[in-house]
Amino acid sequence: MAYTLTKNVQEQALTSLKEWISIPSVLNETSSKWPFGDEIQRMLELTLRTCEELGMTTYMDPEGYYGYAEIGEGTETLAILCHIDVVPAEDEAAWKFGPFTATIDEGKIYGRGTQDDKGPTIASLYAVKALVDAGEVFNKKIRFIFGTDEENLWRCMDKYNEKEPEATYGFAPDSDFPLTYAEKGLLQVKLHGPGSKDFQTHNDGAFNVVPDKAVYNEKEKVAEMKALADARGYSYLDQADELVLTGVSVHAKDAQDGVNAVVNLADLLKEHYEHEALAFIADNFVNDPHAKQIFGEVADADSGALTANIAKLLVTPDESVVAIDLRLPVTADKEALVADLKAAATTYGLEYEEYDYLRSLYVPLDHSLIQTLLEVYRGLTGDNSEPISSGGATYARTMNNCVAFGARTADVPMTAHQVNENMPVKNFYEAMEIYAHAIKALTCD
Repeated sequence: MAYTLTKNVQEQALTSLKEWISIPSVLNETSSKWPFGDEIQRMLELTLRTCEELGMTTYMDPEGYYGYAEIGEGTETLAILCHIDVVPAEDEAAWKFGPFTATIDEGKIYGRGTQDDKGPTIASLYAVKALVDAGEVFNKKIRFIFGTDEENLWRCMDKYNEKEPEATYGFAPDSDFPLTYAEKGLLQVKLHGPGSKDFQTHNDGAFNVVPDKAVYNEKEKVAEMKALADARGYSYLDQADELVLTGVSVHAKDAQDGVNAVVNLADLLKEHYEHEALAFIADNFVNDPHAKQIFGEVADADSGALTANIAKLLVTPDESVVAIDLRLPVTADKEALVADLKAAATTYGLEYEEYDYLRSLYVPLDHSLIQTLLEVYRGLTGDNSEPISSGGATYARTMNNCVAFGARTADVPMTAHQVNENMPVKNFYEAMEIYAHAIKALTCD
Protein backbone atom coordinates (compact mmCIF):
# COMPACT_ATOMS: atom_id res chain seq x y z
CA MET A 1 0.00 0.00 0.00
CA ALA A 2 1.29 3.46 -0.86
CA TYR A 3 1.31 5.81 2.13
CA THR A 4 0.18 8.93 0.30
CA LEU A 5 -1.26 10.69 3.37
CA THR A 6 0.36 9.28 6.49
CA LYS A 7 4.03 8.53 5.80
CA ASN A 8 5.24 11.67 7.58
CA VAL A 9 3.46 10.79 10.85
CA GLN A 10 4.33 7.07 11.07
CA GLU A 11 7.30 7.34 13.38
CA GLN A 12 5.60 9.87 15.63
CA ALA A 13 2.58 7.57 15.89
CA LEU A 14 4.77 4.60 16.78
CA THR A 15 6.46 6.63 19.53
CA SER A 16 3.08 7.57 20.99
CA LEU A 17 1.91 3.95 20.91
CA LYS A 18 4.98 2.85 22.86
CA GLU A 19 4.23 5.46 25.52
CA TRP A 20 0.59 4.35 25.74
CA ILE A 21 1.50 0.67 26.06
CA SER A 22 3.71 1.48 29.06
CA ILE A 23 0.67 2.29 31.20
CA PRO A 24 -1.05 -0.86 32.57
CA SER A 25 -4.57 0.51 32.25
CA VAL A 26 -6.30 -2.46 33.84
CA LEU A 27 -9.47 -2.15 35.93
CA ASN A 28 -8.84 -1.66 39.65
CA GLU A 29 -11.81 -0.57 41.72
CA THR A 30 -10.26 -1.11 45.13
CA SER A 31 -8.13 1.90 46.01
CA SER A 32 -8.79 5.03 44.00
CA LYS A 33 -11.08 8.04 43.90
CA TRP A 34 -11.45 7.34 40.18
CA PRO A 35 -14.13 4.87 39.11
CA PHE A 36 -11.80 2.36 37.43
CA GLY A 37 -8.49 2.96 39.19
CA ASP A 38 -5.43 5.19 39.11
CA GLU A 39 -3.78 3.57 36.08
CA ILE A 40 -6.83 3.96 33.86
CA GLN A 41 -7.12 7.57 34.98
CA ARG A 42 -3.44 8.10 34.20
CA MET A 43 -4.05 6.59 30.77
CA LEU A 44 -7.03 8.87 30.16
CA GLU A 45 -4.96 11.93 31.05
CA LEU A 46 -2.14 10.82 28.74
CA THR A 47 -4.63 10.20 25.94
CA LEU A 48 -6.01 13.72 26.18
CA ARG A 49 -2.49 15.22 26.35
CA THR A 50 -1.63 13.34 23.17
CA CYS A 51 -4.73 14.75 21.48
CA GLU A 52 -3.88 18.29 22.57
CA GLU A 53 -0.39 17.88 21.12
CA LEU A 54 -2.07 16.89 17.85
CA GLY A 55 -4.06 20.13 17.80
CA MET A 56 -7.40 18.94 19.16
CA THR A 57 -9.53 20.41 21.91
CA THR A 58 -10.25 18.01 24.76
CA TYR A 59 -12.68 17.35 27.56
CA MET A 60 -12.47 15.01 30.53
CA ASP A 61 -15.55 13.93 32.43
CA PRO A 62 -15.07 15.29 35.99
CA GLU A 63 -15.98 11.88 37.39
CA GLY A 64 -13.34 10.17 35.25
CA TYR A 65 -15.65 7.95 33.22
CA TYR A 66 -14.67 9.15 29.75
CA GLY A 67 -12.95 11.83 27.75
CA TYR A 68 -13.15 13.16 24.23
CA ALA A 69 -11.15 15.17 21.73
CA GLU A 70 -12.53 17.26 18.88
CA ILE A 71 -11.47 18.94 15.70
CA GLY A 72 -13.40 20.43 12.80
CA GLU A 73 -16.64 22.36 12.50
CA GLY A 74 -20.14 21.62 11.29
CA THR A 75 -23.62 20.57 12.31
CA GLU A 76 -22.85 16.88 11.82
CA THR A 77 -20.48 14.83 13.95
CA LEU A 78 -18.35 11.83 13.05
CA ALA A 79 -17.69 9.85 16.22
CA ILE A 80 -14.60 7.64 16.45
CA LEU A 81 -15.26 5.34 19.38
CA CYS A 82 -12.16 4.08 21.16
CA HIS A 83 -11.23 2.50 24.47
CA ILE A 84 -8.05 2.89 26.45
CA ASP A 85 -8.47 0.17 29.09
CA VAL A 86 -6.96 -3.28 28.55
CA VAL A 87 -7.44 -6.78 29.90
CA PRO A 88 -4.91 -8.00 32.48
CA ALA A 89 -1.66 -9.52 31.22
CA GLU A 90 -2.15 -12.92 32.80
CA ASP A 91 0.97 -15.06 33.29
CA GLU A 92 3.49 -12.34 32.49
CA ALA A 93 6.32 -14.87 32.66
CA ALA A 94 4.90 -16.51 29.52
CA TRP A 95 5.24 -13.32 27.48
CA LYS A 96 8.09 -13.04 25.00
CA PHE A 97 8.59 -9.45 26.15
CA GLY A 98 7.15 -7.48 29.06
CA PRO A 99 3.47 -6.81 28.32
CA PHE A 100 3.76 -3.16 29.32
CA THR A 101 7.11 -2.50 27.66
CA ALA A 102 6.38 -2.06 23.97
CA THR A 103 8.97 -4.02 22.00
CA ILE A 104 9.41 -4.29 18.24
CA ASP A 105 10.64 -7.69 17.11
CA GLU A 106 10.57 -9.19 13.63
CA GLY A 107 8.28 -6.48 12.35
CA LYS A 108 5.74 -6.70 15.17
CA ILE A 109 5.15 -4.43 18.12
CA TYR A 110 4.40 -6.46 21.25
CA GLY A 111 2.46 -5.27 24.28
CA ARG A 112 -0.93 -5.40 25.94
CA GLY A 113 -3.27 -3.16 23.97
CA THR A 114 -1.40 -3.18 20.66
CA GLN A 115 -4.40 -4.78 18.93
CA ASP A 116 -7.07 -3.98 21.49
CA ASP A 117 -7.42 -1.02 21.38
CA LYS A 118 -4.46 1.32 21.83
CA GLY A 119 -2.83 0.50 18.48
CA PRO A 120 -5.98 1.15 16.40
CA THR A 121 -6.77 4.26 18.45
CA ILE A 122 -3.35 5.76 17.83
CA ALA A 123 -3.63 4.86 14.14
CA SER A 124 -6.92 6.74 13.83
CA LEU A 125 -5.65 9.74 15.80
CA TYR A 126 -2.59 10.14 13.63
CA ALA A 127 -4.71 9.67 10.52
CA VAL A 128 -6.42 12.92 11.48
CA LYS A 129 -3.04 14.50 12.24
CA ALA A 130 -1.87 13.57 8.74
CA LEU A 131 -4.94 15.23 7.22
CA VAL A 132 -4.33 18.40 9.23
CA ASP A 133 -0.71 18.47 8.11
CA ALA A 134 -1.89 18.09 4.50
CA GLY A 135 -4.06 21.18 4.86
CA GLU A 136 -7.41 19.41 4.75
CA VAL A 137 -10.40 21.30 6.19
CA PHE A 138 -13.05 19.32 8.05
CA ASN A 139 -16.61 20.44 7.31
CA LYS A 140 -17.95 18.12 9.99
CA LYS A 141 -16.96 17.83 13.60
CA ILE A 142 -14.76 14.84 14.41
CA ARG A 143 -15.05 13.63 17.96
CA PHE A 144 -12.81 10.90 19.36
CA ILE A 145 -14.58 9.33 22.34
CA PHE A 146 -12.35 7.52 24.83
CA GLY A 147 -14.00 4.92 27.02
CA THR A 148 -12.38 3.48 30.12
CA ASP A 149 -14.43 0.37 30.99
CA GLU A 150 -14.84 -1.46 27.68
CA GLU A 151 -13.26 -4.68 28.90
CA ASN A 152 -15.78 -4.94 31.72
CA LEU A 153 -19.23 -3.35 32.01
CA TRP A 154 -19.13 -0.35 29.65
CA ARG A 155 -20.15 1.96 32.49
CA CYS A 156 -18.10 4.67 30.79
CA MET A 157 -20.34 4.71 27.73
CA ASP A 158 -23.47 4.61 29.87
CA LYS A 159 -22.23 7.83 31.46
CA TYR A 160 -21.26 9.31 28.11
CA ASN A 161 -24.69 8.68 26.62
CA GLU A 162 -26.36 10.17 29.68
CA LYS A 163 -24.40 13.39 29.39
CA GLU A 164 -23.50 13.92 25.73
CA PRO A 165 -25.41 14.34 22.45
CA GLU A 166 -25.46 11.49 19.96
CA ALA A 167 -23.22 11.71 16.91
CA THR A 168 -24.54 11.63 13.36
CA TYR A 169 -22.60 8.47 12.54
CA GLY A 170 -19.28 6.91 13.37
CA PHE A 171 -17.00 3.93 13.63
CA ALA A 172 -15.07 1.99 16.22
CA PRO A 173 -11.48 1.08 15.27
CA ASP A 174 -11.67 -2.08 17.36
CA SER A 175 -12.34 -4.99 15.05
CA ASP A 176 -11.40 -6.19 11.56
CA PHE A 177 -11.36 -4.86 8.04
CA PRO A 178 -13.26 -4.45 5.82
CA LEU A 179 -15.93 -3.59 8.42
CA THR A 180 -18.40 -5.16 10.81
CA TYR A 181 -22.03 -4.25 10.21
CA ALA A 182 -23.62 -6.74 12.63
CA GLU A 183 -22.57 -7.71 16.14
CA LYS A 184 -24.31 -10.26 18.29
CA GLY A 185 -26.03 -9.26 21.49
CA LEU A 186 -23.88 -9.79 24.57
CA LEU A 187 -25.47 -11.36 27.63
CA GLN A 188 -23.38 -12.13 30.71
CA VAL A 189 -24.96 -14.02 33.59
CA LYS A 190 -24.10 -15.61 36.90
CA LEU A 191 -25.78 -18.71 38.25
CA HIS A 192 -25.69 -19.01 42.03
CA GLY A 193 -25.96 -22.27 43.93
CA PRO A 194 -24.98 -24.07 47.11
CA GLY A 195 -21.43 -24.49 48.32
CA SER A 196 -19.65 -27.74 49.08
CA LYS A 197 -17.86 -29.13 52.10
CA ASP A 198 -16.38 -31.91 49.95
CA PHE A 199 -14.38 -29.82 47.48
CA GLN A 200 -13.59 -26.24 46.55
CA THR A 201 -12.31 -24.67 43.39
CA HIS A 202 -11.58 -21.09 42.37
CA ASN A 203 -11.44 -20.55 38.62
CA ASP A 204 -12.24 -16.88 38.22
CA GLY A 205 -11.43 -15.80 34.66
CA ALA A 206 -12.67 -12.89 32.59
CA PHE A 207 -16.15 -13.28 31.11
CA ASN A 208 -14.95 -12.63 27.58
CA VAL A 209 -12.07 -15.11 27.49
CA VAL A 210 -12.31 -18.88 27.06
CA PRO A 211 -10.31 -20.15 30.06
CA ASP A 212 -7.18 -22.08 29.16
CA LYS A 213 -6.45 -23.22 32.73
CA ALA A 214 -8.58 -24.76 35.46
CA VAL A 215 -7.20 -25.81 38.81
CA TYR A 216 -8.26 -28.51 41.26
CA ASN A 217 -6.10 -29.10 44.32
CA GLU A 218 -7.83 -31.57 46.63
CA LYS A 219 -4.63 -33.58 47.01
CA GLU A 220 -6.14 -36.92 47.96
CA LYS A 221 -7.96 -37.17 44.62
CA VAL A 222 -5.52 -35.52 42.23
CA ALA A 223 -4.14 -38.85 41.01
CA GLU A 224 -7.64 -40.15 40.27
CA MET A 225 -8.52 -36.98 38.42
CA LYS A 226 -5.39 -37.19 36.31
CA ALA A 227 -6.21 -40.76 35.36
CA LEU A 228 -9.70 -39.70 34.33
CA ALA A 229 -8.27 -36.76 32.38
CA ASP A 230 -6.01 -39.18 30.52
CA ALA A 231 -8.97 -41.39 29.70
CA ARG A 232 -10.94 -38.47 28.28
CA GLY A 233 -8.03 -36.93 26.41
CA TYR A 234 -7.90 -33.73 28.46
CA SER A 235 -4.53 -31.98 28.63
CA TYR A 236 -2.98 -30.96 31.94
CA LEU A 237 0.28 -29.78 33.44
CA ASP A 238 2.48 -32.34 35.15
CA GLN A 239 2.31 -31.08 38.73
CA ALA A 240 2.43 -33.36 41.76
CA ASP A 241 -0.07 -31.82 44.18
CA GLU A 242 -2.74 -30.34 41.95
CA LEU A 243 -4.51 -30.85 38.68
CA VAL A 244 -4.12 -27.95 36.25
CA LEU A 245 -6.16 -28.67 33.16
CA THR A 246 -5.08 -26.76 30.07
CA GLY A 247 -7.15 -25.62 27.13
CA VAL A 248 -6.98 -23.14 24.28
CA SER A 249 -7.79 -19.54 25.10
CA VAL A 250 -9.67 -17.43 22.57
CA HIS A 251 -12.06 -14.51 22.78
CA ALA A 252 -15.47 -15.64 24.01
CA LYS A 253 -17.05 -14.59 20.71
CA ASP A 254 -15.04 -17.41 19.09
CA ALA A 255 -15.78 -19.98 21.78
CA GLN A 256 -16.14 -22.72 19.19
CA ASP A 257 -12.45 -22.29 18.29
CA GLY A 258 -11.16 -22.71 21.84
CA VAL A 259 -10.87 -25.49 24.39
CA ASN A 260 -12.56 -24.59 27.68
CA ALA A 261 -10.53 -25.92 30.60
CA VAL A 262 -13.24 -25.05 33.15
CA VAL A 263 -15.85 -27.11 31.28
CA ASN A 264 -13.42 -30.04 31.16
CA LEU A 265 -12.73 -29.71 34.87
CA ALA A 266 -16.44 -29.77 35.70
CA ASP A 267 -16.79 -32.86 33.54
CA LEU A 268 -14.11 -34.63 35.60
CA LEU A 269 -15.32 -33.43 38.99
CA LYS A 270 -18.87 -34.55 38.30
CA GLU A 271 -17.63 -38.16 38.33
CA HIS A 272 -16.49 -37.78 41.96
CA TYR A 273 -18.83 -35.19 43.49
CA GLU A 274 -22.57 -34.66 43.39
CA HIS A 275 -22.98 -30.94 42.95
CA GLU A 276 -25.45 -28.76 41.10
CA ALA A 277 -22.92 -26.49 39.38
CA LEU A 278 -20.83 -29.39 38.14
CA ALA A 279 -23.83 -31.23 36.78
CA PHE A 280 -25.15 -28.13 35.03
CA ILE A 281 -21.87 -27.53 33.20
CA ALA A 282 -21.07 -31.16 32.42
CA ASP A 283 -24.56 -31.96 31.14
CA ASN A 284 -24.93 -28.92 28.91
CA PHE A 285 -21.55 -27.62 27.74
CA VAL A 286 -19.07 -30.47 27.18
CA ASN A 287 -18.08 -30.31 23.52
CA ASP A 288 -20.87 -27.82 22.87
CA PRO A 289 -20.05 -24.08 22.96
CA HIS A 290 -23.53 -23.41 21.53
CA ALA A 291 -25.42 -24.90 24.50
CA LYS A 292 -27.92 -26.64 22.23
CA GLN A 293 -29.12 -28.79 25.11
CA ILE A 294 -30.54 -25.63 26.66
CA PHE A 295 -31.42 -23.42 23.69
CA GLY A 296 -31.70 -25.72 20.69
CA GLU A 297 -30.45 -24.42 17.35
CA VAL A 298 -30.18 -20.61 17.55
CA ALA A 299 -28.63 -18.88 14.55
CA ASP A 300 -29.32 -16.42 11.75
CA ALA A 301 -27.87 -15.60 8.36
CA ASP A 302 -26.41 -12.24 9.37
CA SER A 303 -24.56 -13.20 12.55
CA GLY A 304 -24.32 -16.99 12.85
CA ALA A 305 -24.92 -19.20 15.87
CA LEU A 306 -25.33 -18.44 19.55
CA THR A 307 -22.16 -19.11 21.56
CA ALA A 308 -21.81 -19.73 25.28
CA ASN A 309 -18.57 -19.50 27.26
CA ILE A 310 -18.30 -20.89 30.79
CA ALA A 311 -15.90 -18.28 32.14
CA LYS A 312 -15.89 -18.94 35.88
CA LEU A 313 -16.49 -21.80 38.29
CA LEU A 314 -16.26 -20.85 41.95
CA VAL A 315 -17.13 -23.30 44.69
CA THR A 316 -16.61 -22.47 48.37
CA PRO A 317 -18.08 -24.08 51.49
CA ASP A 318 -20.84 -21.46 51.38
CA GLU A 319 -21.76 -20.95 47.73
CA SER A 320 -21.07 -21.70 44.10
CA VAL A 321 -21.03 -19.40 41.08
CA VAL A 322 -21.05 -20.27 37.39
CA ALA A 323 -20.44 -17.33 35.06
CA ILE A 324 -21.46 -17.50 31.41
CA ASP A 325 -20.77 -15.19 28.48
CA LEU A 326 -23.39 -15.57 25.72
CA ARG A 327 -23.28 -14.04 22.24
CA LEU A 328 -26.80 -13.82 20.80
CA PRO A 329 -27.58 -13.66 17.06
CA VAL A 330 -28.88 -10.25 16.00
CA THR A 331 -32.38 -11.58 15.30
CA ALA A 332 -32.61 -13.71 18.47
CA ASP A 333 -35.31 -13.08 21.07
CA LYS A 334 -33.29 -12.26 24.17
CA GLU A 335 -36.19 -12.68 26.58
CA ALA A 336 -37.04 -16.13 25.21
CA LEU A 337 -33.42 -17.24 25.58
CA VAL A 338 -33.29 -15.92 29.14
CA ALA A 339 -36.44 -17.88 29.94
CA ASP A 340 -34.81 -21.04 28.59
CA LEU A 341 -31.66 -20.47 30.63
CA LYS A 342 -33.60 -19.70 33.80
CA ALA A 343 -35.61 -22.88 33.37
CA ALA A 344 -32.48 -24.95 32.88
CA ALA A 345 -30.76 -23.34 35.86
CA THR A 346 -33.79 -23.98 38.08
CA THR A 347 -33.72 -27.66 37.13
CA TYR A 348 -30.25 -27.83 38.69
CA GLY A 349 -31.12 -25.75 41.74
CA LEU A 350 -29.27 -22.67 40.49
CA GLU A 351 -30.49 -19.08 40.68
CA TYR A 352 -30.17 -16.77 37.67
CA GLU A 353 -28.57 -13.30 37.88
CA GLU A 354 -28.18 -11.04 34.84
CA TYR A 355 -24.77 -9.42 35.13
CA ASP A 356 -24.61 -7.39 31.91
CA TYR A 357 -26.42 -7.02 28.61
CA LEU A 358 -25.48 -5.13 25.45
CA ARG A 359 -27.92 -4.89 22.58
CA SER A 360 -26.88 -6.14 19.18
CA LEU A 361 -25.56 -3.96 16.36
CA TYR A 362 -27.04 -3.97 12.89
CA VAL A 363 -26.58 -1.35 10.16
CA PRO A 364 -28.06 -2.14 6.71
CA LEU A 365 -25.47 -2.81 4.05
CA ASP A 366 -26.87 -0.10 1.79
CA HIS A 367 -26.30 2.62 4.41
CA SER A 368 -24.17 5.49 3.06
CA LEU A 369 -21.63 5.10 5.89
CA ILE A 370 -20.99 1.48 4.96
CA GLN A 371 -20.81 2.25 1.26
CA THR A 372 -18.28 5.06 1.81
CA LEU A 373 -16.05 3.01 4.09
CA LEU A 374 -16.12 0.02 1.74
CA GLU A 375 -15.28 2.17 -1.27
CA VAL A 376 -12.26 3.64 0.51
CA TYR A 377 -11.03 0.30 1.83
CA ARG A 378 -11.44 -1.54 -1.47
CA GLY A 379 -9.86 1.26 -3.45
CA LEU A 380 -6.74 1.26 -1.29
CA THR A 381 -6.32 -2.47 -0.80
CA GLY A 382 -7.91 -4.15 -3.79
CA ASP A 383 -9.63 -6.45 -1.31
CA ASN A 384 -13.29 -6.88 -2.21
CA SER A 385 -14.18 -8.96 0.84
CA GLU A 386 -17.74 -8.61 1.99
CA PRO A 387 -18.65 -6.83 5.24
CA ILE A 388 -18.71 -9.19 8.19
CA SER A 389 -20.79 -9.97 11.24
CA SER A 390 -19.19 -10.77 14.56
CA GLY A 391 -19.79 -12.18 17.97
CA GLY A 392 -17.56 -9.48 19.38
CA ALA A 393 -18.79 -6.37 21.10
CA THR A 394 -17.48 -2.95 20.17
CA TYR A 395 -18.56 0.51 21.16
CA ALA A 396 -20.20 0.86 17.74
CA ARG A 397 -23.33 -0.67 19.24
CA THR A 398 -23.67 2.15 21.77
CA MET A 399 -24.88 4.57 19.12
CA ASN A 400 -27.01 4.52 16.01
CA ASN A 401 -25.42 4.49 12.55
CA CYS A 402 -22.07 3.21 13.76
CA VAL A 403 -19.99 0.24 12.60
CA ALA A 404 -16.70 -1.37 13.57
CA PHE A 405 -13.99 -0.53 11.01
CA GLY A 406 -10.59 -2.22 11.27
CA ALA A 407 -7.88 -2.20 12.34
CA ARG A 408 -6.84 -5.84 11.87
CA THR A 409 -6.29 -6.95 8.29
CA ALA A 410 -7.17 -10.49 7.19
CA ASP A 411 -3.56 -11.67 7.05
CA VAL A 412 -2.87 -10.77 10.70
CA PRO A 413 -3.54 -13.32 13.47
CA MET A 414 -5.88 -12.31 16.27
CA THR A 415 -3.80 -11.88 19.42
CA ALA A 416 -6.03 -9.57 21.48
CA HIS A 417 -6.58 -10.82 25.04
CA GLN A 418 -3.79 -13.36 24.58
CA VAL A 419 -0.22 -13.82 25.76
CA ASN A 420 2.15 -12.00 23.38
CA GLU A 421 -0.51 -9.68 22.02
CA ASN A 422 1.05 -7.84 19.09
CA MET A 423 0.32 -5.73 16.05
CA PRO A 424 2.52 -5.95 12.95
CA VAL A 425 4.00 -2.54 12.23
CA LYS A 426 2.84 -2.95 8.62
CA ASN A 427 -0.75 -3.45 9.84
CA PHE A 428 -0.41 -0.38 12.05
CA TYR A 429 0.77 1.80 9.17
CA GLU A 430 -1.78 0.42 6.70
CA ALA A 431 -4.64 0.99 9.13
CA MET A 432 -3.50 4.57 9.63
CA GLU A 433 -3.54 5.17 5.87
CA ILE A 434 -6.98 3.59 5.48
CA TYR A 435 -8.36 5.67 8.34
CA ALA A 436 -6.94 8.86 6.87
CA HIS A 437 -8.65 8.29 3.52
CA ALA A 438 -11.90 7.21 5.20
CA ILE A 439 -12.04 10.24 7.50
CA LYS A 440 -11.26 12.49 4.54
CA ALA A 441 -14.10 10.94 2.54
CA LEU A 442 -16.55 11.35 5.41
CA THR A 443 -15.64 14.84 6.58
CA CYS A 444 -13.83 16.76 3.81
CA ASP A 445 -15.99 17.63 0.79
